[in-house]
Amino acid sequence: PSNISAWWNFGSLLGICLILQILTGLFLAMHYTSDTTTAFSSVTHICRDVNYGWIIRYMHANGASMFFICLYMHVGRGLYYGSYTFLETWNIGVILLLTVMATAFMGYVLPWGQMSFWGA
Repeated sequence: PSNISAWWNFGSLLGICLILQILTGLFLAMHYTSDTTTAFSSVTHICRDVNYGWIIRYMHANGASMFFICLYMHVGRGLYYGSYTFLETWNIGVILLLTVMATAFMGYVLPWGQMSFWGA
């Protein structure tokens, strides 16, 4: 088909990024405490005391950016090649996109006051 090109890989890259996010998120959650008095010190503990905790944290933060880059490229490929004409498939993709954006918003905004600390 005409739509198989270098753009074709972004769906697979999305899967790899999602697996990376889930695994690093689980490892970070094992050491993170959500209590407002100890949250910052638990992040410091992850970076300083946990074996390879600093790289797990950076992989999680940068993996999220890579995930959204791949996501937007994947949607862009669909727009370029006219995949929106397949309404059922396209609508499921839009629902997944909105769900991913809502999940990312909740994960980034819900730890109030800690947004810049996690993202830094």
